[in-house]
Amino acid sequence: MQLRRRTGWMAAATAALLLAVLLSLAVGSREIPPSQVLDALLHGGTSQNAEVVRSLRVPRTVIGIMVGAALAVAGVVMQGVTRNPIAEPGILGVSQGASLGVVCAIAYAGVGTLSGYVWFAFAGAGAAAVAVYAVAARGRGGASPVKLALAGAAMNAFLASVVSGVLTTDAQTLETYRFWQVGSLSGRDTDIIGMIWPFLAAGLLLVLAMARGLDALALGEDVAKGLGQNVALLRLTGALGATVLTGAAVAAAGPIAFVGLAVPHLARALVGTAHRWVLPMAALLGPVMILVSDVVGRIVFPPSEVPVAVTTSLIGVPFLVALVRRRSVVAA
Repeated sequence: MQLRRRTGWMAAATAALLLAVLLSLAVGSREIPPSQVLDALLHGGTSQNAEVVRSLRVPRTVIGIMVGAALAVAGVVMQGVTRNPIAEPGILGVSQGASLGVVCAIAYAGVGTLSGYVWFAFAGAGAAAVAVYAVAARGRGGASPVKLALAGAAMNAFLASVVSGVLTTDAQTLETYRFWQVGSLSGRDTDIIGMIWPFLAAGLLLVLAMARGLDALALGEDVAKGLGQNVALLRLTGALGATVLTGAAVAAAGPIAFVGLAVPHLARALVGTAHRWVLPMAALLGPVMILVSDVVGRIVFPPSEVPVAVTTSLIGVPFLVALVRRRSVVAA
């Protein structure tokens, strides 16, 4: 019965993702009928609608799928590794590290294109995560969940201060940086896809391989050790996988909040706590949240667009409030 229920929810999530993809390709400042969308994808064509679908909306949709899956899966891993229900991908300073990388690229390297930002953002994200883990690993107990969270909070505050310091003294850098920092799928092309997909694939494979380890860790460190798990290695592998996924997502679309926080809880509510089900469910629901938020942002104030990071936050804040209230009731 449980297997049938889980399979049913997975099928429903897959159908929701397909619908979200269709909406992303059809809805925008130019409304394109679904029949024309399918015709453009299957048979090509030279009409304006076909060109819009293939050259603008397909890359945007693919990047939305990749970013949504990366952030949602990274959120599952971070909540599992830290055993913290409100942990999210930026807890290791990855997002702020990527932001600093982009600021340095603009201010000191003269980079002015999205495809140029990607490598600097990824390098900054990786450096920040390594620094956080190195700090947390020192002392007794190694990189415990509490030490990781504290080191991550300190690193986030430090990097945010550095970014603000650079931006407040360089108006030109601020003007360029704000278009990336807002978090959006607009203006992304196939070059971005080619740059981030190897990192996304590597991160997903690394994370999926440790599903059983995350299940053991959820039972507690002592139980996990009793089951033969190397807890320190498990945390290091999880942090590495989450960093790669988050770095790729942030480099491609900028900082996007709440996907990595909200989607893991929704996935667990639908398929239970077994990570071999939670991880693929999150990989399906994350893109749905990103694409639906992006579509909503396109139609709220036409012909202008609301960035996807804004709409995901508007969805995520009520979810977070509901989660806190639910936790309070349980604790009582």
